[in-house]
Amino acid sequence: MTTQAAGVLVLAGTPIGDPADAPPRLGTELAGADVIAAEDTRRLRRLTAALGIEPAGRVVSYFEGNEAGRTPELVEALAGGARVVLVTDAGMPSVSDPGYRLVAACVERGITVTAVPGPSAVLTALAVSGLPVDRFCFEGFLPRKAGERLARLREVAADRRTLVYFEATHRIDDTLAAMAEVFGAERRAAVCRELTKTYEEVRRGPLAELARWAAEDGVRGEITVVVEGAPAAAPADLGPEELARLVAVREAAGEGRKPAIAAVAAQVGVPKRDVFDAVVAAKHAAS
Repeated sequence: MTTQAAGVLVLAGTPIGDPADAPPRLGTELAGADVIAAEDTRRLRRLTAALGIEPAGRVVSYFEGNEAGRTPELVEALAGGARVVLVTDAGMPSVSDPGYRLVAACVERGITVTAVPGPSAVLTALAVSGLPVDRFCFEGFLPRKAGERLARLREVAADRRTLVYFEATHRIDDTLAAMAEVFGAERRAAVCRELTKTYEEVRRGPLAELARWAAEDGVRGEITVVVEGAPAAAPADLGPEELARLVAVREAAGEGRKPAIAAVAAQVGVPKRDVFDAVVAAKHAAS
């Protein structure tokens, strides 16, 4: 008696704009897949037409609304030996797109997961931003609610790494204004929209200036925001008020006061006692 060999899940990166950016292997995988799970089947048809291929396998939808329910079905197909190719609207599946549930389920079942590398909005935006790229952190989409958005931004306000965000057209002006409030009006950033598409635009400048531009002119299309990391501050440059503010930022993000004081002391290179005294002084000044 022979055992059915498990199939393979292929996470296929798709172009973020120009179909000509598609790697040759993408067409091969789409043409030969037993099953193609697509975030938008209409976009898939446009992509395969641009690549000049006709998929032979079954095409099913796999998007946020049916991801939980369809994952078991795809896992069973994979367990039965199918080669399943997962594509999202643009970029790499599971990176701020559907796919994580399916990958996790395959890993749990011991099913092989591989990928077709493709264009990345994160790396493309970083490369053209003009900001430091040696260390960066991808933060994905911020929360929709204003209070939650501010809290998330405060969590990384002192992060020295360059930060990368995705944002929706109708929220970009509010997001840039919140960033200017939390990170500082003069923190440098780049708003990258419609990357690799006909109307590609990269607008660079201080956050306050970008927030005004977005509010006045409007920003359309797929948007990636790149924000400069927090500047390194010499201990001598930080007075008690600034030390207390840094602790307050961490506390607002949910960190306890004692670990927040220790983290700020390590961050700026001063004794914990100095930070503690600054917090106490600020508390007394506010009472």
